[in-house]
Amino acid sequence: MVGPGRPQFVLFGSSIVQFSFGDGGWGASLADLYAREADIILRGYSGWNSRLALEVLEKVFPKDAATQPSLVIVYFGGNDSMRPHPSGLGPHVPLPEYVENMRKIAKYLKSLSDCTRVIFLSAPPVNEEKIRESWSDKNQELRRTNDLCRVYSEACIKLCREMNIKAVDLWTAMQKRDDWATACFTDGIHFSPEGSEIVVEEILRVLKEADWKPSLYWESMPTEFGEDSPY
Repeated sequence: MVGPGRPQFVLFGSSIVQFSFGDGGWGASLADLYAREADIILRGYSGWNSRLALEVLEKVFPKDAATQPSLVIVYFGGNDSMRPHPSGLGPHVPLPEYVENMRKIAKYLKSLSDCTRVIFLSAPPVNEEKIRESWSDKNQELRRTNDLCRVYSEACIKLCREMNIKAVDLWTAMQKRDDWATACFTDGIHFSPEGSEIVVEEILRVLKEADWKPSLYWESMPTEFGEDSPY
């Protein structure tokens, strides 16, 4: 590990997280913004759901690690919300199990240290027409729908209220933009730079408003080697 030690912000989730370091992605934007304040660490796994996340939680976040993250931003829900596949395979997780999986993830992450903060991102909306063009046979039933995403998003937000966890309601935030369906996605599911910009704005809003000490909002954090130069 290179030094000096900085606060670690870990992005943990499915493809919405894995692809977030792409050009214009929300993870890349956070890494740029926090360039001298915190290390943004990517732990994204395309196609994963909350069930798989729970299985690897202790490997990704070992309790005996020398340094624990200052912040974990968690996103699972979009894949969980997909309709069950007739084969019985696929990423679908029933809603009650999804909620319990996310509850267990939250409890575990909060137990890592007294200073580890957690933000959950809820399932965002999707552009169903674009999904049909990009992913599906138009004659087949659409397995990922905007209404199913809403149901899982609402369940995530409700859980966060119960557990006093900070949350970003992506399903609502994205649809505040009039042209969200065409502007916010590359393929109906994953974010365009415009969609990623909304994610960043919402995360920063939570960080700015949180009464955490120390603050994790970028303008309130010390800049590494920020002392006045003698030169």
